[in-house]
Amino acid sequence: MELRQLKTFYTLASTLNFTKAAEAQNYVPSTVTMQIKALEEELGVMLVDRLGKSVTLTDAGRTFLRYADNILCMVEEAQHAVKQSGELTGTIVISADETLCTYRLPAVLHQFRTMYPAVRLIFQPLVSASLKQSLREGDVDIIFMLDEVKGEAGFCGEKIIDEPFCILAAPSHPLAARAALAVEDFNGETFLLTERGCSYRMFFERSLSQQGMGGITELEFHSAEAIKQCAMLGMGIAILPEMAVREELNRGELVLLPWDLKATTFATQVFWHEEKWLSPAIKAFLKVTRELSPLTLGQT
Repeated sequence: MELRQLKTFYTLASTLNFTKAAEAQNYVPSTVTMQIKALEEELGVMLVDRLGKSVTLTDAGRTFLRYADNILCMVEEAQHAVKQSGELTGTIVISADETLCTYRLPAVLHQFRTMYPAVRLIFQPLVSASLKQSLREGDVDIIFMLDEVKGEAGFCGEKIIDEPFCILAAPSHPLAARAALAVEDFNGETFLLTERGCSYRMFFERSLSQQGMGGITELEFHSAEAIKQCAMLGMGIAILPEMAVREELNRGELVLLPWDLKATTFATQVFWHEEKWLSPAIKAFLKVTRELSPLTLGQT
């Protein structure tokens, strides 16, 4: 078993695409195929299921990925320990949902790249429901989540910044001029919501149910930007974090509806697996994240 084979397998597991893995390693795709096949023959198991140029990890592949990750991290630590220049190197795989990708992470990624240009960052946007599973299976090193502030079994985590939420509508919406709202006022209204499994959607639906409201009419989106645009066109009521709608509120394109969403505290949080060995690069990334919050992130 060769170190280059482990690197190729790790890259393939991160990209799930033979062509992208080859580009990342400066190989031709056939080289990636050859190295993975050699690794599978030596181990005596299939590590990936091949679907054209794309792949999925087998159960054996997901298990082996954790060991490959640890081996590569130890090699990285050894290289860093003896590197004369002291320049930080390595690879970090990060994931977050679309909202945090847009409004929170650019400042962190920019600052880290400025400080540590030799560290390779691989970013994998995921829907909220897939983030924890991705971390549990070792597909990523770090995830950022917008969720209730609570512990997660098997994870280490930290709160980055509190995130207030808003219920909003276009200025022309019939409820926009109301000084107060009761749950009955939402009957017949259309709600513009994120995908099922999203924590703040679940909280909002639960709060309405506890106050006696049954099913709601909804339009489901995977993008906060799409929700904003539809809300501004008067298509319905939106529930979004304040960070995503601050500019639209300041310009008067959206207005706050008088509905209390403060019963549960939500925050941008960072998590990593409790059994994960934190390389110098990962520790540096977490340090940059802490130093940028909450002051710098709060200004976005």
